Amino acid sequence: MITEGSMDAARMFRTDGTDNIRQNFWRTARKAARHVPFMEDVVSAYYCALDKETSTKTKGILLGALAYFVLPIDAVPDILAGIGFTDDIAVLSAAIAAVQASITTAHRSAARKAIDDWS
Repeated sequence: MITEGSMDAARMFRTDGTDNIRQNFWRTARKAARHVPFMEDVVSAYYCALDKETSTKTKGILLGALAYFVLPIDAVPDILAGIGFTDDIAVLSAAIAAVQASITTAHRSAARKAIDDWS
């Protein structure tokens, strides 16, 4: 199990079909940061989804929501000012709520560090 003291984001990554999500996640996250009030939870979910210790069911839920977040085509186009990320927020909120127990302190710590590195 990954502990907060041993958290190393690079060790959490796997090459199991998540490459497209991984490549687009950070670009989309930075763009959405102003619109998504719970970005730390989103980034924590990202780390949880890529953690080797996370269950397959949890990964499926999170990767599905994260894929929806990063894909350019969705129900409400992200380029629409003010409302573009509302559908993404709804999908991410539901996914995070469903797997909240699987998002560890280590995932949250890594998320805070990643977000702090943006500035």
